[in-house]
Amino acid sequence: MIQQVVRVIERTNEVLGKSVAMLAFFMAILTFVIVILRYVFDIGSIALQESVLYMHATLIMLGLAYALQTDSHVRVDIIYTRLRPNVKRLINLCGHVLFLIPFAVLLIVYSWDYVLASWRVQESSPEVGGIPGIYLLKSLIPLSATLLILQSLCEIARLLLDPRQPSD
Repeated sequence: MIQQVVRVIERTNEVLGKSVAMLAFFMAILTFVIVILRYVFDIGSIALQESVLYMHATLIMLGLAYALQTDSHVRVDIIYTRLRPNVKRLINLCGHVLFLIPFAVLLIVYSWDYVLASWRVQESSPEVGGIPGIYLLKSLIPLSATLLILQSLCEIARLLLDPRQPSD
């Protein structure tokens, strides 16, 4: 049963991660369009500029759990690569239990009122012509932390259930 739950969570994070990865391409194209509009046609658009910011935030926030899943996150491993697998497993378990999960829980706790306040007033851009959906963007904070917790639990389950982990 645990393995089925792990597969569902990991599949969800994989689909989400690969989907938002496409935003990087769209951000580059849109930035190019913004520059051309601005400097060739002397046309500016706050909404277009903010949309790049929204895409960037979405890419980062919804891609975090996928980066954790694929071990694509930044790791300072001066010593780690030389350690035995059982020591690596212990380090990874401690990292998830002592650092990642508590940090993500704190992120949810401290962002909750902030996000709810934004939803209450349907917060929009302070710029004239900006995107009227800052409350949606702020909702990514607790969502991202929740996805990180779920993926971290999957990593813990994998480390405990598979004695060959980590394989690097």
